[in-house]
Amino acid sequence: MVGGAIALVTRLIRRRLGQELPEEIKSRLSQLPLPVLEDLSEALLDFRSLGNLEQWLASHGNAS
Repeated sequence: MVGGAIALVTRLIRRRLGQELPEEIKSRLSQLPLPVLEDLSEALLDFRSLGNLEQWLASHGNAS
């Protein structure tokens, strides 16, 4: 289930930002637990740049 959530969030971010994600970001996403991925799926609607994603991961990426 987490694998499907990771794939979906990755696709949504790619579509929102209009660019492929760097491997380092993909790796970080793959380590997020499901509740954090769910939060990210809502937050990404406000992202305007890769920097927004990086900031979000910096503040939420270690949550479990």
